[in-house]
Amino acid sequence: MELQDWRRLLLPRAAAGRAGYFASPAETTRGNRLELLNDGREAYPAMLAAIAAARETVNLEAYLLRADAVGLAFGEALMERARHGVAVRLIFDSIGSLDLPSSFIQALRNAGVQTLEYHPVAPWRPRWAWGRRDHRKILVVDGSVAFTGGVNISRNYAPKEEGGAGWRDLHVRIEGPAAYDLDRLFRQVWHSQTRRWFPLVGHPERRPGHALVQVAANQEFLRRQLIRRALLHAIRHSRRRVVGAIAYFVPDLRVRRALFGAVKRGVKVDILVPEICDVPAVAYASRFYYDVLLRNGVRLHSWPQTVLHAKAFVVDRLWASIGSYNITNRSLVSNLEVNVNVLDRVFASRLEDTILADIAASKPLRLDEWRRRPYSERVLERMSWLLKSWF
Repeated sequence: MELQDWRRLLLPRAAAGRAGYFASPAETTRGNRLELLNDGREAYPAMLAAIAAARETVNLEAYLLRADAVGLAFGEALMERARHGVAVRLIFDSIGSLDLPSSFIQALRNAGVQTLEYHPVAPWRPRWAWGRRDHRKILVVDGSVAFTGGVNISRNYAPKEEGGAGWRDLHVRIEGPAAYDLDRLFRQVWHSQTRRWFPLVGHPERRPGHALVQVAANQEFLRRQLIRRALLHAIRHSRRRVVGAIAYFVPDLRVRRALFGAVKRGVKVDILVPEICDVPAVAYASRFYYDVLLRNGVRLHSWPQTVLHAKAFVVDRLWASIGSYNITNRSLVSNLEVNVNVLDRVFASRLEDTILADIAASKPLRLDEWRRRPYSERVLERMSWLLKSWF
């Protein structure tokens, strides 16, 4: 399917307001420029440079924020801009950043950084919700340059030669109206928790590139299906290839059927999954499905080098999705998530080539070998699968 065919497919459906890549034309923006960033090695320098160049606003939203070398570098960058009169705001998730010392936050506040702890661990407070977390990773500078993806603020994502853990992840830098849309998402979370608005800056009509982008996000109770619906629609309309890299992969029946249907149409489906996982129970729940996936022609590849934390899919080297959304019940039902869905041949090709390079460096999982795994592993997989609604 060529680019013009994809546009004919998605835009009429969007205009009709039905399920598709984009829920409505107003949610798609043209004229964006995107740059794929690998791991903290590429993401952190680009993000810190953008913060240093800020003139009006810096809005940072993070699930996991650590007071390690990486967190301190970002803290210093935020404080430096705040001292120079830039409006700097920080949202961090209370559970994701549970071990963040109060002294770190107080130093930011003393320098003029406005901070918001999302859903603090305080059962006595009204509207407290343990399971509802802010899993997004968003940085927007001056309303015109934005970053999102899977990279948190932690040494886990920094290169090993710099003292980090070298986790494998993917992030994206965005210039254009989609950056403005990400800033609006940040403001919505800020208002929902504080009941205070702040003015948005930037120029949503500025169009430095050519990519068509949808900023797909779910709220606490609204539009829970938006990210998932776009992915399912893309897979169901695939013609040649589906490539994915997913950290936490516990596919429900609809996701599995979409993948199996693609295989039956002759589509090659390759998914990179972690061999090393920071949440073992999720890994075992994911592996419970490997047998049926392999049996139905989905090719799985196990990334052996470090923790895989990416969340990205590419369909037919034209449509791409990258962000914070995992194929799990928690991402679907509970968490605040955001993905950018992109219709652009150049970016989609770059992302696909990157994932395929990782697949080439991974171990292919074969059905006959997989079925010879120890019985103890099967027991752990079954037990974890029974808890899948918690992941």
